[in-house]
Amino acid sequence: MSDYPTVAEMNHTARSRVATDRPARYAKQLVSHMGNKLPVEEIEGGHRLTFNRDGVFSGYGDVLVQDGVPQVVMVVHAPSAESCTRVSDVLARHLERFGERDELKVEFLAA
Repeated sequence: MSDYPTVAEMNHTARSRVATDRPARYAKQLVSHMGNKLPVEEIEGGHRLTFNRDGVFSGYGDVLVQDGVPQVVMVVHAPSAESCTRVSDVLARHLERFGERDELKVEFLAA
């Protein structure tokens, strides 16, 4: 992934903690689905999605789970506020759709 800026170079960050009894299942489903269109890499505690569509880099979305903790944590790192909002919205929409039965609600807050 060396062709992309580092997380440390990102100026905007947002975080969401989504309570669920099945965090590993939802994280896996989200990463698998998004990974069909975006590069994915394994990181400590989960996976990082690189939002680079049509040569336009928008940022990173980390999808994290911790054994025994009933939540999915998502962290967005982006170069601009607009990109941060866009990536957060994409992750939120997808996770809420996958977790509709469990009434998952995603809210990102600036970190």
